[in-house]
Amino acid sequence: MKEEVYIIEGMTCASCSAAVERVTRKLDGVDRSDVNLTTNRMTIVYDERKVNPDMIKAKVEKAGFGIKEFHQDKMGQKELKVEKEDEEELQLKGARNCLIGAIIFTIPLLYLAMGHMFPFELPVPAIISMNVFPSNYALIQLLLTIPILYFGKNFYIIGFKTLFHGNPNMDSLVAIGTTSAFVYSLIMTFLIPIDHSYAHQLYYESAAVVVTLVMVGKYLEKNSKQKTKGAIKALMELTPDQAIIRVNGEERTIPVEELKKGDIVIIKPGAKIPLDGKVIKGESSVDESMLTGESIPVEKNRNDEVIGGSINFNGSLEVEITRVGEDTTLAKIIKLIEDAQGKKAPISKIADRVAGFFVPAVMGIAVIASIIWLIAGQDLSFVLTIFVSVLVIACPCALGLATPTAIMVGTGLGASNGILIRSGEALEAVHKVDTVVLDKTGTITKGKPVVTEIISKNYSEEDLLEIVAAAESLSEHPLARAIVEAKKEKCSNKIYEIEAFKSLTGLGVEAKLQLQSDKSVIRDVLIGNLKLMESRQITIDAYQEEGFRLAKQGQTPMYIAVNETVEGIVSVADTIKETSKRAISDMKKYGTKVYILTGDNKLAANYIGTQVEADEVISEVLPEDKANVIAGLQKEGRSVMMVGDGINDAPALVQADVGVAIGSGSDVAIESGDIVLMKSDLQDAAKAIHLSKLTIRNIKQNLFWAFFYNAIGIPIAAGALYLVNGTLLSPMIGGFAMSLSSVCVVTNALRLRRKKL
Repeated sequence: MKEEVYIIEGMTCASCSAAVERVTRKLDGVDRSDVNLTTNRMTIVYDERKVNPDMIKAKVEKAGFGIKEFHQDKMGQKELKVEKEDEEELQLKGARNCLIGAIIFTIPLLYLAMGHMFPFELPVPAIISMNVFPSNYALIQLLLTIPILYFGKNFYIIGFKTLFHGNPNMDSLVAIGTTSAFVYSLIMTFLIPIDHSYAHQLYYESAAVVVTLVMVGKYLEKNSKQKTKGAIKALMELTPDQAIIRVNGEERTIPVEELKKGDIVIIKPGAKIPLDGKVIKGESSVDESMLTGESIPVEKNRNDEVIGGSINFNGSLEVEITRVGEDTTLAKIIKLIEDAQGKKAPISKIADRVAGFFVPAVMGIAVIASIIWLIAGQDLSFVLTIFVSVLVIACPCALGLATPTAIMVGTGLGASNGILIRSGEALEAVHKVDTVVLDKTGTITKGKPVVTEIISKNYSEEDLLEIVAAAESLSEHPLARAIVEAKKEKCSNKIYEIEAFKSLTGLGVEAKLQLQSDKSVIRDVLIGNLKLMESRQITIDAYQEEGFRLAKQGQTPMYIAVNETVEGIVSVADTIKETSKRAISDMKKYGTKVYILTGDNKLAANYIGTQVEADEVISEVLPEDKANVIAGLQKEGRSVMMVGDGINDAPALVQADVGVAIGSGSDVAIESGDIVLMKSDLQDAAKAIHLSKLTIRNIKQNLFWAFFYNAIGIPIAAGALYLVNGTLLSPMIGGFAMSLSSVCVVTNALRLRRKKL
């Protein structure tokens, strides 16, 4: 079996990707074919004995799409192809310019075409007035419509192409409907000199407005597609450009791309670790939160593993490189995101699913009805009226607007509540969610260590905090910064001066403090973990029980020894956000099961899970395993929404049916998420579920009206009433009914704006 990746050209909606999958899966020997609309990539696995690349290309091209081989850039390479970026930017700029041009012509067209329908007459120059110069009135509409249709020419190029290849899509619906309205209007324009009443039967604005509205959606879609590539780029940027290596005892700076296994790299304080490796000399704290989710820096000593992209804090390290290229942890995370994107089945819109039979059915009805009336002896004018009436009344405007208008209003309502939704697919998918998976650090918790408890039998909280903050003031460790911040909030006076300070990597700090008011009072202070106290043979009996209690709650207790006697504990932890418990409760009300998925230790995770009443807690999970956990839940038949904020959450966010990124999180998480919570409030994730349910209900109402309208309107347009009472539906009335159906759909969608989340 061979796996290959191809770029598919010409796809515009989910029905396109479904069509490519359908035709390629029919090939005998194809095991799997997954098409991702966002990346325009097809991943296909096939038996080389039965299938070859030429056969695959022929099938895709026959379906009406372009195809070319995808050449994977070397994993870990920081630079993306400039030419490709320029090409994508050019396409987006072109789409924006076309949209602006269409809007410019649509506004005066609507004013002219709809002005006479107002209770009061809008001022129009006499030379183009419908009542004074009807031919001029029609010609000016024609001249305004042609540029709009030109700006939206891709709908016609792709729509008719896919239609002729037997795979109609939303572009086909737009193309058939607007072309019908335009051609009919064009015919009426030529007939106006014969009968001025034909000026009332123009539907240029129907064709133009539909094209313009769909162009808005397409532009937003293109913009979102381009942003999805930012996740991979941001991940690549975690790796520094250069590294310092030791060669024959001398330090030399080289590009990271030149590093090989076995190279010795020197990591100075504050520097990024270039690639995965093993510490061979030195001690330090390393911030791995962007990669592992661990909120507290990890102490690194000799023989410990370090991850490329993590940040070294205060000590100097010498690291032997153990993995390069595609084998590094960071490269694997990038690969996981790409794999998740390639295997993620696109969520098809309801309108796309029916497009395959709706358009041919309507065309068939129009042709059959025309032939029947021709055989029945009616003249060509009668038959043409029937044909155009069916096409006009069956114009899928309502069907085409049913989904995007509701999604547009729904996403607007979300934005006003700080919930940014990247696509209609994401909004549609949320209502199916039955399982919510939450990252802990930065999502449920604040993602920043703070002082939670100060315990002492001989000192007041303020006095002990003064001592500890003074001793920690020269440390750059995040726990030290948390203590200093707590001191600023509770105590404003500076009582102690530092006479001596020493950082004890992996243990704590040692300091000699001098009382400002009495220089003769000097205190020897030790602040650190149990290991530090034991190494100095300082007993902690008086505070041992409290220390164990705090540790069981997932906190980090630091013992404070003054003049070789333990005088108390200062505990630091990543605290729960005020709204997290309520948010999880709200999610459960919508029938979801809530999991906590984190790289943090089991004690901290379970304590947090109990506090917020989560259904299940999965802890100590590596980045690559997070995506696997999501995939496992999906295999059980669950629809999963993942909420996270870190780089380590990115693969899981993409793997999930819906990825929700906390706004205060990393750029990678935000770019990987389908939904972004700007206020970093977990309650907004629950609101997103509610919003989706409201929007989908609205879409179903719209679709019901659109189908009901067509079910009633098409038979009447085909001449059903003529058989009963001799009434023949004119295209003008059919066009009005078509417009009315669209108005009903849009009005119903606008009701969403009044909803409260």
